[in-house]
Amino acid sequence: MKQEVQLYSLFSDFDISLFKAGKHFRIYEKLGSHILEINGQKGTYFAVWAPSAKEVSVVGDFNYWTDNEHQLFVRWDSSGIWEGFIPGVGKGSRYKYKITSAIDNIKTEKADPYARKCEHPPATASIVWEDDYSWKDKKWLNSRKTKNALDQPISVYEVHLASWKRKNEENRYLSYVEMADELVNYVKEMGYTHVEFMPVMEYPYDPSWGYQVTGYYAPTSRFGTPDEFKYLVDAFHRKNIAVIMDWVPSHFPEDDHGLGRFDGSHLYEHPDHRKGYHPDWKSLIFNYGRNEVRSFLISNAIFWIDQYHIDGLRVDAVASMLYLDYSREEGEWEPNIFGGNENLEAISFLKDLNMEIYQSFEGVQTIAEESTAYHGVSKPIYLGGLGFGMKWMMGWMHDTLEYFKKDSIYRQYHQNDISFSLTYAFSENFTLPLSHDEVVYGKKSLLGRMPGDEWQRFANLRLMYAYMYSHPGNKLLFMGADIGQYEEWNYNGSLDWNLLDYPVHSGLNKLVKDLNSIYKKYPALYEKQFSPDGFEWISYDDSQNAILCYLRKGRESKNDLVIICNFTPTVLNDYRIGVPRGGKLKEILNTDHSKYEGSGVRNNKLTIQNQAFHGRDYSVALRLPPLGAVFFSIE
Repeated sequence: MKQEVQLYSLFSDFDISLFKAGKHFRIYEKLGSHILEINGQKGTYFAVWAPSAKEVSVVGDFNYWTDNEHQLFVRWDSSGIWEGFIPGVGKGSRYKYKITSAIDNIKTEKADPYARKCEHPPATASIVWEDDYSWKDKKWLNSRKTKNALDQPISVYEVHLASWKRKNEENRYLSYVEMADELVNYVKEMGYTHVEFMPVMEYPYDPSWGYQVTGYYAPTSRFGTPDEFKYLVDAFHRKNIAVIMDWVPSHFPEDDHGLGRFDGSHLYEHPDHRKGYHPDWKSLIFNYGRNEVRSFLISNAIFWIDQYHIDGLRVDAVASMLYLDYSREEGEWEPNIFGGNENLEAISFLKDLNMEIYQSFEGVQTIAEESTAYHGVSKPIYLGGLGFGMKWMMGWMHDTLEYFKKDSIYRQYHQNDISFSLTYAFSENFTLPLSHDEVVYGKKSLLGRMPGDEWQRFANLRLMYAYMYSHPGNKLLFMGADIGQYEEWNYNGSLDWNLLDYPVHSGLNKLVKDLNSIYKKYPALYEKQFSPDGFEWISYDDSQNAILCYLRKGRESKNDLVIICNFTPTVLNDYRIGVPRGGKLKEILNTDHSKYEGSGVRNNKLTIQNQAFHGRDYSVALRLPPLGAVFFSIE
């Protein structure tokens, strides 16, 4: 027997006013599908925002996908929300919204923007869902404020879940449950403090890597259910590893079932093509000035932190949001009301986003992928900043990779390229990223960029990682970097795990593990990683030998570390450097160590001499390994 739609609402007047003001940051509790029992009848309440619609029906497997069987009621308050309760519809039911627009009678069939679960692509229906997961990470959440703080070591392993490891014999992905074993154990074993997932929100098209999102409130069904994704996050937390998610509020795809022209109008996207279409990604751009869209997006960020216990959001393509002329030629953009190129609506949105996250969740961080010199991305809003916790240091990444691809004989002419980052290293709270973007589209793998024969290539890569870990700022390595992938990243395959059977690859892997361990062990490497007090040059002007030497400093001077990098394959004996005080220098890391398949040029414990050098009262003569970095503690 057909069950009629019953008039019912989860909305109060206050909800509506907040939503319309762009200030409802938990709107997912109201919009979407919700399993309820009303007057003794079990069923599902549906609510969808479609202000340009003249009819909205729920079509699904419970009514043979028939139009007009279950029409929703439009609210009286001009909110544009359609709602209703359908008895008998429960968990697992598949559905869409069939919308007839008041604009030219355009008919659309859309997935639910707030759906908690989606069909496995290429199928596109939403699924009524109710979570039934018991979290076991209370201990982690109680300690997150400390462990996820800016004065703690943050070493991030960036992962694309579909290509980290595959069951090749079965031609399938690992499931969330399998990852909760294999991936979690690997990240723990390697000593990373954080894992960062490239987008896991539902996406239709594999080659987009997840950056073309259609199901903002649903973890992709490729790897399992929402509960199983929670199990994966929980498993990381039980190993004291924080989870960062890649979040994409910058653009969305034009797929028929997605957010574009949702109710026949430009509902989610900006109606002006100059502001509403992204030429680089051939996708639509959110209308940040529309209050209900702001509620949708900020609620979405909150949703993942609240419902899935996510510890940080890496916000994708922030630069494209900040500038009206981003990737546009003259005549393809319109200045703001002050005649500038800043997108004032997007800037206001980002400030609201960060303010809400930091007010609502202790210990959670937001990280901006922002590639320009926009001022104050990671500065507090009250100081005129955008309020992010951190920002990717794209300049450091670019300069470092450019420097390292040069043959060592030419590096003496490019000393400034490798030292320049320290002139602006403390202008933001920087993360040093060697991300997925650097190992695709013909750029080669990180190993593939290194010059010289095989020995030199691996020595260069070990040196680059040590330079990165000793440079101020957080660290991020994309999967495969720590095993020395030969090939570029392939989103449709698996990492070449068999490489670890070869000594040079396993040696590199051991080095990254040791770097993570040292980073966590020595406070000088993290306590003041965002403060100029945490770094001091010893020497940056020995360009002839292509050598950098510097101090990393924590809160206590006894913890100071001496770092020296030799960017040539020449062994230098009796190389003298100035040091801050007397005592002994002890090697705590040497990238040329034989256990990493280096040549084994080492230093025994060195006595510091009362001999002035580099403008300091004390100095020491040491051996510099070829294409090597050495970390010393002062005892």
